[in-house]
Amino acid sequence: MILPRTPNQRLDGKRALVTGGTRGIGLGAAVALAEAGAHVTVVSRTSADVAATSGALQAAGRAAAGAVLDVTDVAAVQAFIGGVAPFDILVNSAGGARHSGFFEITEADYQAVMDLNLKSALFVSQAVAARLIETQRPGSIIHISSQMGHVGGPRRAVYSASKFAVEGLSKAMAIELGPHNIRVNTICPTFIETELTSKTLADPEFRTWVLAKIKLGRLGRIEDIMGPVVFLASDAAAMMTGSSLMVDGGWTSE
Repeated sequence: MILPRTPNQRLDGKRALVTGGTRGIGLGAAVALAEAGAHVTVVSRTSADVAATSGALQAAGRAAAGAVLDVTDVAAVQAFIGGVAPFDILVNSAGGARHSGFFEITEADYQAVMDLNLKSALFVSQAVAARLIETQRPGSIIHISSQMGHVGGPRRAVYSASKFAVEGLSKAMAIELGPHNIRVNTICPTFIETELTSKTLADPEFRTWVLAKIKLGRLGRIEDIMGPVVFLASDAAAMMTGSSLMVDGGWTSE
């Protein structure tokens, strides 16, 4: 009997790009990919954060680099990605939120959230995928979406709309990029304890509501996202594209 072999989850020899890779989920993704053997480039708008993160990865013996980049600036994105070796793995983790009641949403709120959560994911992916096709390389594109791309929530109309859009973008990309062996998937976390969520989760009433919705009874941690990122980036997920990996503690099971 010939036994099947478990697919390799190592990423040695791969180049990875992580947007928003200096904090929160993006930082976790960068560390996880580097630990799996990838050469990781982290990008952020803040030069001090880029230097600190890439430096810490290098000090830990990981292959890493950093670049200061505004991912909402399409021309800058194209120039950067077009000027370096192709990235085999892309994690679109740059994102943000401006939570308010539906009637308090402003045009500025809408534009800021859509630019960072949707526009950047689209155009960074476009540039990365173009380089992969140009060099005839397979690849894995991972969008950090949200459980709010599958359900709604109070004071989250714009944020939820942006993440529903990312889910649709991912499926459409999977159709067009599949023939080039470029896989596209999303990771959909519940509330993760990060700097971004700390203010919201400091409200006792809201925190109680959140914990009541999470069937596992606890908030998510950055470490909960690190394994799924490596999985989707690796050969272990070779037949997955156009999929959403729910890391929501059971929130959307109802």
